[in-house]
Amino acid sequence: MKKIIVTGGLGFIGSNLIELLLKKNFKVINVDKVTYSSNFYNLKEFKNSKNYNFIKCDIKDRQFRKILLKFKPSCLFNLAAETHVDRSIDNPDSFIQSNIVGVFNLLEGFKDLTKKYKSKLIHISTDEVYGDVLSGRSSENYPYQPSSPYAASKAASDHLVSSYIRTYKIPAIVTNCSNNYGPKQHPEKLIPKLIYNILNNKSLPIYGKGKNSREWIYVKDHCEALIEVYKKGKVGEFYNIGSNKNLNNLEVCNKLISVSKKIVSLGKNVKINFVKDRPGHDIRYALNSNKIKKELNWKAKTTFNEGIKLTFDWYNNNKKYYNSLSKKDIHKRLGNK
Repeated sequence: MKKIIVTGGLGFIGSNLIELLLKKNFKVINVDKVTYSSNFYNLKEFKNSKNYNFIKCDIKDRQFRKILLKFKPSCLFNLAAETHVDRSIDNPDSFIQSNIVGVFNLLEGFKDLTKKYKSKLIHISTDEVYGDVLSGRSSENYPYQPSSPYAASKAASDHLVSSYIRTYKIPAIVTNCSNNYGPKQHPEKLIPKLIYNILNNKSLPIYGKGKNSREWIYVKDHCEALIEVYKKGKVGEFYNIGSNKNLNNLEVCNKLISVSKKIVSLGKNVKINFVKDRPGHDIRYALNSNKIKKELNWKAKTTFNEGIKLTFDWYNNNKKYYNSLSKKDIHKRLGNK
């Protein structure tokens, strides 16, 4: 049985990836710092599994290097990161520490590991590194033009990984994914925040005029793609992972209202509320994912209409998820200092 280490495995994408890996009969070691966005609820059904092991550790710590050498994973999926753009505007330092300094330490440890043992690093990044894509779609050779401290920190980490591939010949791959949505996502992000507010009869905050466009991908499709990259991806390559489906924030909100009112009764306060836009808010992200489709025979399977219903159903049936979070993290509006 192959051993996999997933960093940031108590978070949104990480926990969904671990669930899929365990169902595919991998042994998984989850290494997580345990921050506000980490949630043990996300993997509660696997806590007693013989194929699942949790270790509390920051990837910045030297202990992480010892963990790599102890478990000798066949693959390391790096999902440990600060990810919320609004928080990066308010507190860039934590993003620099986690997304750059942390990745440097991870790379040093992985370099030592692969001197003795065979392994592969999949470094998971974002479409935000490309910045505004006002027309067309950004392919893997599109120039990096990050707009926020978050995007800049992820761009820096991508470049670090790329430099270690070239200089030290480490067996690594970088993936850049579009906006994820689905079960287990912290409600600081748009879709779970809107769902929380719908379920609690609150207004639905939308930045600016709601015209900012994102390419939305259901998280389980993303996780399937990551496993395909691990199995068939070429070392040293970058792969975009997207759905080829863009919606602006207002369209997302209206679709969510349409889905939710078929399942629950909407309160009188459930109305769109346009709020002050955040600084430097990019207008549009859009990926060209032809490379992964052509080379690895992967494409997203879940339509947005299917995915948004699955997502709403999960939160509606897992209200205890919200209870496991700090209320200040649910209600606080960030990025408008």
